[in-house]
Amino acid sequence: MKKFLFIIDPIAQLDPTHDSSVAMMESAQVLGHEVYITTIDKLSVVGGKAYGHISPVTLKPVQLIEGKWIVEKEWYQVGDAFFSPLEFCDVVLMRKDPPVTTAYLYATYILDLVDSQKTKVVNSPQGIRGANEKMYALQFTDVIPETIVTQSKKVIADFLQEKQALILKPLGGKAGEGILFMQEGDRNFNSLIEISTKQGQEPIMVQEYLPSAKEGDKRIILLGGKPIGAVNRIPTGKEFRGNMAVGGRVAQTEITPRELEICDAIAPTLLDDGLIFVGIDVIGGYLTEINVTSPTGIREIDRLDHVNLGQETIKFLLEVE
Repeated sequence: MKKFLFIIDPIAQLDPTHDSSVAMMESAQVLGHEVYITTIDKLSVVGGKAYGHISPVTLKPVQLIEGKWIVEKEWYQVGDAFFSPLEFCDVVLMRKDPPVTTAYLYATYILDLVDSQKTKVVNSPQGIRGANEKMYALQFTDVIPETIVTQSKKVIADFLQEKQALILKPLGGKAGEGILFMQEGDRNFNSLIEISTKQGQEPIMVQEYLPSAKEGDKRIILLGGKPIGAVNRIPTGKEFRGNMAVGGRVAQTEITPRELEICDAIAPTLLDDGLIFVGIDVIGGYLTEINVTSPTGIREIDRLDHVNLGQETIKFLLEVE
């Protein structure tokens, strides 16, 4: 029996029918391990070691009934917190949702002080710090759509003239928040750029619009550099974004040969950077984002494909060096 610590947002805020952290916590418990939770504001450094106020948690796993996850009203029970070195646990999973704020970064510095010979930290705190979920993909130029990062209105205007339609993304966003679609001739061009770049004070990511986005934005889960499952997120209504957080419809899908090429292209870098559990986004055969903080998708893939990626992940973390 091993001890797993999950650094999460307050557990009352999590959705057990959707959240991958809950899926992994349930899996660890079902496999006979002890599960503990904490939040980044409860981390400390004492005597050069990472400490935290951690609490044991017991979960009532969700049930898949007629294609839907069913959860009990009182789905978790948290025990009394105690102050302990994080090395009390065998595995620590950093699963705090973005944005990556100053407090988030400080938490990763605390996690640097966990003795890796005693406790595995997933994902690597150094890897998380170095892998902005928008910028990190830019090093893989052969598999991403044409992309620029800038706060210059003129540079964006020139790119728009060339591409006719663009997607604007804040570099620190999550779950589709703040993503904008822009076409040439848009009368709101100046305002959209001013809002997105905060009056030219912050750079944004600008990607050519991929018409195949209408067919879905695929989330692929990679574990140890290998794809273990995927789900397609399809825009609904007039919404151009497929993210589940903004109402995208999820559908069963398969991983294509092109997508396997993308996974193979990025896997060595992911592993070098200690990024073990990763969610990538692919549209029309192009990599658009690499999610390393708290990628989701497990529940949806499990429901559609009748698998258990949570248990697969927990078993893998105990086997890999």
